[in-house]
Amino acid sequence: MYHAVIEDNQKRKDDALKLALRQRGYLRSLIEYSAAWAILKGVGALPRNLALKAGQVIGAAAYRLLPHLSQHAEINLQLAFPEMGQAERERIRQGAFRNLGRMLGEISRFPKLNRGNIESIVRYDGIDNYLAAKAQGRGVILLTGHIGCWELSVFAHSIYGHEMSFLARRVDNPLVERLADSYRSRYGNRSIDKKNSVREVLKTLKAGGVVGILADLNASREEGVFCDFFGVPACTTAGVATLALRTGAVVLPGYLIWDDEDRIHRLRFDPPIETINTGNQKEDVIANTARYTKAIETIIRRHPDQWLWIHRRWRTRPEGEPDIY
Repeated sequence: MYHAVIEDNQKRKDDALKLALRQRGYLRSLIEYSAAWAILKGVGALPRNLALKAGQVIGAAAYRLLPHLSQHAEINLQLAFPEMGQAERERIRQGAFRNLGRMLGEISRFPKLNRGNIESIVRYDGIDNYLAAKAQGRGVILLTGHIGCWELSVFAHSIYGHEMSFLARRVDNPLVERLADSYRSRYGNRSIDKKNSVREVLKTLKAGGVVGILADLNASREEGVFCDFFGVPACTTAGVATLALRTGAVVLPGYLIWDDEDRIHRLRFDPPIETINTGNQKEDVIANTARYTKAIETIIRRHPDQWLWIHRRWRTRPEGEPDIY
């Protein structure tokens, strides 16, 4: 019976993959997959120090070859740090691209990471906060963002024995998505498709599990609420607050930061953020979302060159305001 269920699930996955390939175009998907596979395997074949350097070279090339992304970063930095000089904004902007390249280097070496070598790459800071939150049995929402090497954070955490679920937007190319998932899930992590994820997330949290949510991206008006982010109204996902209020789960900030002095990543867990629950659902969602956003902003201010400034964070505007980008 068990093997029959496994086979049935695999058949469903295979059928879904074939359908997605037909809809998107097999040749296009194969070319994109081949390029992604070649980059990952090529960089991953290098010793770690060279893999990181290769990734940063690719990041630097992207900075030059994708000017629209660089322009998005410049607009964002002007909004977030209006008092900052151009030279400092340029340093942060280039650092953000280097950070993405460093992450590529680390991801490429996921197949080589294990319990024997992870401590030389990622070290904990504040793990007691995580363990205490998990021990409450209420479920944990790991509040995080596109900071540092965010893909490495959950992967390293699983190698240390703390597998978890996380929300992720599926890559349009199903072959690339399958490749990415094979890297992420090697030590028991599970990605939940961001679309139609509510039921699965509720089930996980009510069972006392951990769900990681990247809560620092622009949201649509239908999915988010406006709150200050670097002093500028930003439409932010209301999902974290809604889930916390509905389940009573602990909201715990967690993020991975590159320590350039010690040449190591530090996986940091801050104390949990208390959930405001007055009984007024609408106001409580807004108030809690503002608190979560402020926590993420504080982290970014400490490490501005390790955030995803190329993202159009302020794309959704309050009614009547012009498009920033």
